[in-house]
Amino acid sequence: MFLKYLEAALHKAHYDFVEDGRRFFASVPGLKGVWAEGETIEECRETLAEVIEDWVWAHVRDGVPVPEIDGLTVAPNPKTVAELT
Repeated sequence: MFLKYLEAALHKAHYDFVEDGRRFFASVPGLKGVWAEGETIEECRETLAEVIEDWVWAHVRDGVPVPEIDGLTVAPNPKTVAELT
């Protein structure tokens, strides 16, 4: 389920140029604080995937709901949360 959520989040990402078009910036609407940048769009997308993963696991660990994207969400599993803390 997490991989589908990650793919859905990446599909919703918005990419822009920064610094006179020499760097890329990406964010995902609805995932507050999730953003990444990179020298290439590929680097930016890879970094964004890592940021989304860390952001989701921090929410799960802390018991904070993960927003739904395209009908998908990540619900905390008590055993997984215990392993993360």
